[in-house]
Amino acid sequence: MVSATNDWLVETDWLAAHLSAPDVVVLDATWFLPNVARDARAEYLEAHIPGAIHFDIDDVSDHASDLPHMLPTPVKFASRMKQMGIGDGQRVIVYDRLGIFAAARVWWMFRVFGHDDVAVLNGGFGKWVAEGRPVEQGAPPPRAPRHFTARVNADLVRDLGDVTALVAGKDGAQLLDARPAARFEGREPEPRPGLRQGHIPGARNLPFAQVLNPDGTLKPAAELAALFEAAGIDLARPVVTSCGSGVSASILALALTRLGQPNVAVYDGSWAEWGKPDGPAIATGKS
Repeated sequence: MVSATNDWLVETDWLAAHLSAPDVVVLDATWFLPNVARDARAEYLEAHIPGAIHFDIDDVSDHASDLPHMLPTPVKFASRMKQMGIGDGQRVIVYDRLGIFAAARVWWMFRVFGHDDVAVLNGGFGKWVAEGRPVEQGAPPPRAPRHFTARVNADLVRDLGDVTALVAGKDGAQLLDARPAARFEGREPEPRPGLRQGHIPGARNLPFAQVLNPDGTLKPAAELAALFEAAGIDLARPVVTSCGSGVSASILALALTRLGQPNVAVYDGSWAEWGKPDGPAIATGKS
């Protein structure tokens, strides 16, 4: 299974040619880990792809949860999209400043809420700028409200109970962790204080950076397939991805779907939930 499908990625030349199309909406989904001293909103206002709307995963989330940027309710997501002028019949293109990072999370969110006409800009803002393409400053004019129909695709999401059942052998899916090896193995602390160090028992590890090229683009299909297989993942079986808080897990989900894997879900709570001091049993060391 090494033939990639291009439905979920667009290249910078495609976006440049379709930037003014009335049915295309571009989102800047830049987000930084809590231990990184950078302001995504401020950087967006300094420069972004013309017409792009800033999408904050911490804002468009479940604020009743004590976990970071958990999925909001369908009603809240639809309401926010309507306010942002994003709706049915539009093609959503998502990018970020780190090549492919939080853009994958937003791509997954749209699919969870039934909007499959969504893609990630391959290489993100860095590739766009490196090619000398135009940028603009400040916030664009508000878009007219637009109806967004949220239809939840529950197959794309797993919660604590689902993953507990998976660990107990009651689910045939494979668990794949996107965090760096040192965090997965418990040799380095998490960027969020108060969490234990280690990984979910039985999980495999494929650090998300390994599926990306130095320019932030996704690696070719054959290389991706080899990486997943080397991590112990059977591409013919379902996969549940996890990470620190459901962001880089979405990068692995994007890579798997490009390989034609239809049965891939993201554990939304990820280590921010499982790694709590009173959480389930953990493992350390290599997978």
